[in-house]
Amino acid sequence: MTFTNVNKKTTVLIMIGVMVSILLASLDGTIVTTAMPKIVSSLQGFDYYTWPMIAYLLCITISMPLFGKLADVYGFKPVYIFGIIVFLLGSALCGISQNMMQLIFFRGFQGMGGAILISNSLAIIGILFAPAERAKYVGIASSAGALASIVGPSLGGFITDNFSWRWVFYVNVPIAIIAFIIIILVLPPHRAEERKKIDYFGAISLIIALVPMLLAFTWAGKNYDWNSVQIIGMLVFSVLMLIVFAVIETKAEDPIIPMSLFKNFVFNISAIEMFLISGILMGGSIFIPLFAQEVIGSSASKSGAILTPMMLSLIVGAMISGLLVSKTNKYKLQAIIGFVILLIGSVMLLNLGVNTSNSQVIIAMIILGFGVGIGMPIFSVTAQSAFSESKIGVVTSSTQFFKSLGQTIASSVLGTIMSTAVVNDLKDLNTTGFPASISKVLKNPNALSGGGDSIKAIASKLPKEMLPHFMKLIDDIKQILSNSIHDVFIICLGMAILGLIISLFIKEIPLSKTKNSSEL
Repeated sequence: MTFTNVNKKTTVLIMIGVMVSILLASLDGTIVTTAMPKIVSSLQGFDYYTWPMIAYLLCITISMPLFGKLADVYGFKPVYIFGIIVFLLGSALCGISQNMMQLIFFRGFQGMGGAILISNSLAIIGILFAPAERAKYVGIASSAGALASIVGPSLGGFITDNFSWRWVFYVNVPIAIIAFIIIILVLPPHRAEERKKIDYFGAISLIIALVPMLLAFTWAGKNYDWNSVQIIGMLVFSVLMLIVFAVIETKAEDPIIPMSLFKNFVFNISAIEMFLISGILMGGSIFIPLFAQEVIGSSASKSGAILTPMMLSLIVGAMISGLLVSKTNKYKLQAIIGFVILLIGSVMLLNLGVNTSNSQVIIAMIILGFGVGIGMPIFSVTAQSAFSESKIGVVTSSTQFFKSLGQTIASSVLGTIMSTAVVNDLKDLNTTGFPASISKVLKNPNALSGGGDSIKAIASKLPKEMLPHFMKLIDDIKQILSNSIHDVFIICLGMAILGLIISLFIKEIPLSKTKNSSEL
């Protein structure tokens, strides 16, 4: 399974197309993070703060294995083009959303396009280059995503502060058009030698298994108690459907996630580590902008500037990691170092509080980003190198599936932890002396979002003698939000510790410098 008539010039052009596509998918994720406080304020949806991201990531998670298999069967080019069109349309629909439910739905639709762009981009690299070279080019391609991550947070903050949050979605349109043109003109036809049936039953059973699981993690502790019949029932149902999914996959002619992959120790380790490292990254990317805007008091633009150094360090880490693997043909030491750095970054995040300066946040994010950059490219390469080229598409989409699953579950669980803590603590907020209408606003989680616009409006209407008490309440509210985000970072620290322990057991397999090597 390979591309035909691909010379050096064509390879360079293909890489440019791949990098523009990764730029597109990555920009959407990073540009939205700094806009989310304003979005939930505009659409009145603090309780659903992480849902637009969950919907996006869930649809990526569900769609990625299926579209990876479709690319193996029908070829990368038509599937890739379809993905760009879906992503472009989804971006436009997100921009015109009138409420949180619409935004959540359209973000899910957009996620299907993102799944195609992410999985097929890395799979194309796997086809183009030999195992020992893949790490370097995965690192280069990842740097395009990281470049979007550098531009995205600041651009998202700038657009939000000076125009409207809706333009953080519309900005995708011209980039999508560029990616569409490059892929149409450059990417050659490609198809597997043997055309097999698509495992639609496997895809459907996976959807039925994952949706209730994500809903349970999102609603637990907020809408229902963790030990309630609803939550336990959804989790039990999800486990049963995962078993059904596994049975279907063992009998499918060409499964979207072959169960045989899990017989490979290298794949299992790569999948778990992808899950953990992406979960930690989401913890920082989602909640640091909220912390910066609502606890420290930064603008959306400044919170974007806080994320930018993290993305820069991620680029540096990814490039260094890829070059070291390419030079040494080994990866275990880099994986261990990556998680050690993540552990240090997570500890630093735990020390953030209401009196934290922007510089302290930036230092913690730089360390976190460097750890992610060192570790993440390694696990795609190791999984690809453990299998033959005929399985590159499904192996890549499967490892990316676990990456997206980690992002999705982390967003869901961490968002639930934060919002549950905020709601519970706001109930105990002492608003004695204030009218019931004002007390209701102060105890509403939506008052925390969008730069505290509703709180500022209250302050302008209060008598001067009440302002000291009011300002004390504002400080208490900031402390409540800070404490809830602190709980989030405790979970991130736990994931970093677990990832470090697992990295000690990674099996070191020398990487070949030729494309036609014997694989496991």
